[in-house]
Amino acid sequence: MAPSPDSQIEKSYDLAREQYASAGVDTEGALRRLATIPISLHCWQGDDVVGFEVERGSGGGIAVTGNYPGRARTPQELRADLEKVTSLLPGKHRLNLHASYAETDGKSVDRDKLEPRHFRNWIDWAKSQGLGLDFNPTCFAHRLSADGFTLSHHDAAIRGFWVDHCRASRHIAAAMAKELGTPCVTNVWVPDGFKDIPVDRNGARLRLKDSLDQIFSEKLDKRLVLDAVESKLFGIGSESCVVGSHEFYLGYAIRNGILVCLDAGHFHPTEVISDKVSSVLAWVDEILLHVSRGVRWDSDHVVILSDELRAIAEEIIRPGHESRVHIGLDFFDASINRIAAWVIGTRSMLKALLIALLEPTAKLRALELESDNTGRLALLEEQKCLPFGAVWDYHCLKQGTLPGATWLEEVRIYERKVLARRN
Repeated sequence: MAPSPDSQIEKSYDLAREQYASAGVDTEGALRRLATIPISLHCWQGDDVVGFEVERGSGGGIAVTGNYPGRARTPQELRADLEKVTSLLPGKHRLNLHASYAETDGKSVDRDKLEPRHFRNWIDWAKSQGLGLDFNPTCFAHRLSADGFTLSHHDAAIRGFWVDHCRASRHIAAAMAKELGTPCVTNVWVPDGFKDIPVDRNGARLRLKDSLDQIFSEKLDKRLVLDAVESKLFGIGSESCVVGSHEFYLGYAIRNGILVCLDAGHFHPTEVISDKVSSVLAWVDEILLHVSRGVRWDSDHVVILSDELRAIAEEIIRPGHESRVHIGLDFFDASINRIAAWVIGTRSMLKALLIALLEPTAKLRALELESDNTGRLALLEEQKCLPFGAVWDYHCLKQGTLPGATWLEEVRIYERKVLARRN
């Protein structure tokens, strides 16, 4: 009789555990640590950033490419898709919601009037699934963002609308956190910027600062709401100047004691956020990551197990910064099965964290302090040959989800039975 797949995985893991032990790595401790790290899944991968508003505008520099069948059209469909996704992931994770995913019973409720009750179904669902929630004001795709400006708008009335929307979003986040018993990371990103060379960058940035000061003037319990601000280098329609630059938001976050969000696609193509993590954490208590994959520009491709993803994970794990770094995903690909995209991206992030956890960091650090750069490089390269895949499959097995690529058939079945019926 052939051995069962489960017994093969356990046998492979036992051999891998011995190999890692000889390198001074405790695989059991690594897996315990990995199981405590949640990834915040982004709701917009499932519906191409459309949302569920009765009235919706366009614009804001958001572009989703592809027309793969099966996009979620209703909150119920999106939640069903997310349940399938989370069933294929080891560990317990989070969901990151945008304000435009409110459920208003078919009534037109503008964004400055949104309340926690408009997210009642999301809160109840998250509670039933054992998930935490994170939240974002939606400062794009609206009639009052059509010219590309929101919190830095020269029109005080328009600025006031977006200030009120962000204030409302913070109260919604607080309500989510109270009910779910976990802090809600609440991230402010605005598309504001100039397509061509501006004359008054200073004025726009002072208006943005004033708007942020108004938004954060109400001090909410940090055990409930963790405020964050997110920069960008450029966007569609803001090629020459983005008002909320990295320097602007980093300074604002340091001065005001809030989180700064580092998005992997929001910097120069030769910059990487892995190199920024330790620098920023020297000045702020916590940070938010939006992990995506830029191809030539901020294209938000599905996250893969790349060198940069591994470097991001190493910068979180090596210093023990798991509690200070909130990991969120931010990609949207409509050219492939959307559920598969979620699973591939999230599993890649978790694999990168596992590889970092399986590193003999103390030994490597000792070599570095001894200026033994030869030994450090040799050991780092040898680590790449160790069988982390056997440890990963064992982790999936023990967490009650499918190992290897066996999850893909589950997605295929779901596509035939569910997604293919959506017009």
